[in-house]
Amino acid sequence: MKELQFTRHRRLRSSANMRALVRENHLSVNDLIYPIFIIEGNNIRNEISSMPGIYQLSLDNLKAEMDEVVALGIKSVLLFGIPAEKDECGTGAFHDHGIVQEGTRFIKEHYPEVIVVADTCLCEYTSHGHCGVIENGTVLNDPSLELLVQTAVSQAKSGADIIAPSNMMDGFVAAIRAGLDEAGFENIPIMSYAVKYASAFYGPFREAAESTPQFGDRKAYQMDPANRLEAIREAESDVIEGADFLIVKPGLPYLDIVRDVKNNFNLPVVIYNVSGEYSMVKAAAQNGWIDEKNTVMEMLTGMKRAGGDLIITYFAKDAAKWLREQ
Repeated sequence: MKELQFTRHRRLRSSANMRALVRENHLSVNDLIYPIFIIEGNNIRNEISSMPGIYQLSLDNLKAEMDEVVALGIKSVLLFGIPAEKDECGTGAFHDHGIVQEGTRFIKEHYPEVIVVADTCLCEYTSHGHCGVIENGTVLNDPSLELLVQTAVSQAKSGADIIAPSNMMDGFVAAIRAGLDEAGFENIPIMSYAVKYASAFYGPFREAAESTPQFGDRKAYQMDPANRLEAIREAESDVIEGADFLIVKPGLPYLDIVRDVKNNFNLPVVIYNVSGEYSMVKAAAQNGWIDEKNTVMEMLTGMKRAGGDLIITYFAKDAAKWLREQ
């Protein structure tokens, strides 16, 4: 044995304090953005069957949720809206008294320090469930941009701190940036869903947001999961058009894409830890197959290691509690 030469890597793993001393990546509550589903109506608190612990909340139940969010130290929320009525062009998305606009006003009035990120899309509001204007069964790009600009401006007027367009129309960042600037909101940043794949992992979200397409799918505008270089082209376009953050969605199956985006662009990278990823962990934990706490914290830390600066996650409240225990 004396003649063997090798490196003793285990020296830096010998105790919990030693491991903490040399830890390369750290997860913080400041990294977390918590999605909230707000629904029109009163006295509504509907648990999503495929997302245990996540609810559709009416405005009168939003205070209790926000009290918990603030008490846990979570500083940012992402708002999705479920309107009482839908139509062909998604009027509820850009109505000045739409549900996201009203939710934003409530939060900014009672919790002004909380960062409100407004999801800017049409699919929750359209009767057909697609993210834009439909003609002959096709989602039209440029006419959809006009409605998305109206939505972004309406959300900014209601007090949203960040506009997060998730529609994957070509030119959506350029159009929204121009619209915000023209309306006097040049200081409102855009958190672009720059790299959004046509993923099977969105299934539970579509139940939560009631946004399942009524025909076809979204593969004509969301990205092919097989493509890597396309992600760089998409992100580059959004950077040129004026994006302030770049979202990669989903998270777990696309951590290679996260690293590519981080290495190529000098903007904050946001990972969306999507509904299907949440539901898989919850289901496995409820069946006793995995340790939920350790699995979630390992998963979120892995997202940080891959290059995520921020993480949108339905586990935000749980993670915030677990971080306090460390």
